[in-house]
Amino acid sequence: MTPWDSGTWDSGFWDAPNPPPLPILTQPKKRTKHMPKTDYIEKNDDLFAAQLQKFKITIGSYSTLFALTAPQITSQAADADYFAYVQACQQIMLDAAQQWTAWKTLLRAGGSAAAGSEPAAPVFPAAVPAVPVGIEVRFRALVQFIKANPSYNPSIGEALGIEGAVHVAPAAVSLQPVLHLEQRGGLAYAYWSLGANRAFVDSLELQVDRGDGKGYVLLAQTPGTHYTDPTPFPATPAKWKYKGIFCKAGARVGQWSDEVAIIVG
Repeated sequence: MTPWDSGTWDSGFWDAPNPPPLPILTQPKKRTKHMPKTDYIEKNDDLFAAQLQKFKITIGSYSTLFALTAPQITSQAADADYFAYVQACQQIMLDAAQQWTAWKTLLRAGGSAAAGSEPAAPVFPAAVPAVPVGIEVRFRALVQFIKANPSYNPSIGEALGIEGAVHVAPAAVSLQPVLHLEQRGGLAYAYWSLGANRAFVDSLELQVDRGDGKGYVLLAQTPGTHYTDPTPFPATPAKWKYKGIFCKAGARVGQWSDEVAIIVG
């Protein structure tokens, strides 16, 4: 073994500070892709009443998790009960209206009915304390408050009845706009509907053929559902044709619309 030689000692090597640790490489978090959903609020009044009741019955189990106050819970319960009461009263009135209309017709035109056999007066359920108007507005605000809580997840939303149905992407062949044309203020006005495709498209590419030999050219790409062609009508009559196709993030999706035409000038 070679003897140690103090002349070769490098004190700087041993006294130098330790190098900083290498950074720990981490994998970037994968972003969860959520499918688009329909509005979580039921449009039908009967279903909306049932939705309010389901929420009222279930929310107590999550009040601490979402830091809900007693006034928030009691207010929603009062809204649910009063809306159910009004809905029940309306149905009773609708049924009574049908019965009294039928009785009025029979009374006027005649038939086999004894005198005094008119329908009984409607009987309403026990009254429920009234609440201010705007039940849906208050319910949406409460739901948004809950959904903003970090502890919220779709499974809880399902239990509370506040998760919309998942949109199922339609087949590309079914994504086809239906264009309509008319004259407004001396200009050509085109309009269409997004309908159930709103979650899968964000704009429409509109093209026009003015019969000038250029064929179809781009007129506009608009996120709206209508567009006014700014080109003034020619001095002599001409046939202008239009067609459109839905787009998503700048890319065409689906099929071109059927061609529509208008006589201008």
